[in-house]
Amino acid sequence: MLKPLLAVILAGAIATPALAQDEVVVTGSKRGAGEMASQVAGVGVKRRADFAVQRVTIYGDTRDKAMRRAEILATVKNAIDAGTKRGVALAYGDSVIRPLTLVNYATKLSFTEDDDRNDAEQVSFIIKTPLKDGDAFAALDRLSSFIKAVPLSGRAVIEPDGEAGVSIVDPGQYRAQVIAAIAADATASAKQFGEDYAAQVSSLAQPVRWVLTGPTEVLLYIQYDLQIVPKD
Repeated sequence: MLKPLLAVILAGAIATPALAQDEVVVTGSKRGAGEMASQVAGVGVKRRADFAVQRVTIYGDTRDKAMRRAEILATVKNAIDAGTKRGVALAYGDSVIRPLTLVNYATKLSFTEDDDRNDAEQVSFIIKTPLKDGDAFAALDRLSSFIKAVPLSGRAVIEPDGEAGVSIVDPGQYRAQVIAAIAADATASAKQFGEDYAAQVSSLAQPVRWVLTGPTEVLLYIQYDLQIVPKD
């Protein structure tokens, strides 16, 4: 079968900034995660991620191209229908994802050919379920059960692609909370040096970023500069 298009791994990762209202997938690599996490300031806002996510692929190898694609898309439609009954939503995209629905699935998904066969193709997308209670195991069970329950069309099959991960909706909405945490930390740091010193914070115009600090916990932060300087 085709190689995975994206591995969403439960490990710490420094992320690129997202636009307002975007839903971002927290991705990373287990190799070097500790080194990456050590580069992040510990000042920020920790919160539970919004969704557990899993990338999946639907693969088809019916010889006739038109029929093969029809079977794959029919299975996608079945997945969307099944998701509404099981508390699972579909999304398209990589690091930033958006809803995959009955209205747009036929145009938003791209067929990728098999590297080893010219009569096989696949589409890839993300399935997700809310982490309302913070129970990662229950959420992953829902996703796993969903994959097994999707009705298949023809020779199409659906499989998980990579490891499960998490996503967070609109990280920028926590900007004020992050700045408040930075201000409190800077004030406390200055006090350690006595009344003659003050905190000087700069580079706060940086976007909100995120790093995964646990299976379902995300630290939202801003990269900034802090100096403790003598008062005038």
